[in-house]
Amino acid sequence: MEERDSPLELSIDLGDHESDAAFRPLLASLPLEEVVTQTLHKAGITRPAMLTLLITSDETMRKLNKQYRGQDKPTDVLSFPLLDHPIVSAPADQLWMQPEAFKEEEHHTKQAFVTPAELTMHLGDIVISWPTVVRQAAEAKHESVYELLYLLSHGVLHLVGYDDQTEAGYQAMLRIQQAVMEATEQKT
Repeated sequence: MEERDSPLELSIDLGDHESDAAFRPLLASLPLEEVVTQTLHKAGITRPAMLTLLITSDETMRKLNKQYRGQDKPTDVLSFPLLDHPIVSAPADQLWMQPEAFKEEEHHTKQAFVTPAELTMHLGDIVISWPTVVRQAAEAKHESVYELLYLLSHGVLHLVGYDDQTEAGYQAMLRIQQAVMEATEQKT
């Protein structure tokens, strides 16, 4: 049996080396790769894909949120897709780019890079703030690990094209995330 490359490249930056080192054993015990794989499967993505995940501090997340979203506050998860178009088959009101925009882009002279089907496609980057995860988990009265895995699934869905800015998109993402949590036997 051929061993498959990991779908996940992980980095930790909680602000100091001691915190990073203390956090590594917890992350090593979590089914991060399984959550990524299940999320891709439930979203209908069958080709090999990978992404990077950064677990970081509220301060780093605040800076990223301000730079990329214009909001000077930490948030739980940010996703940075590398794709030009969503790769999921879903109704337009669930996607971050409407199909009409695909047609408009086709008229530009810029030629997009297309990863050959036999190669692993890099979806993009996900950044999660661990302190925000801990706070949100306490507010929701469930485990921080559950919150982290739930947000990881959420981030993957954004990378492949889903958007939660509409009710339809939010509900579709919620259904998939809950199915992933059940499939990976995560309990609140």
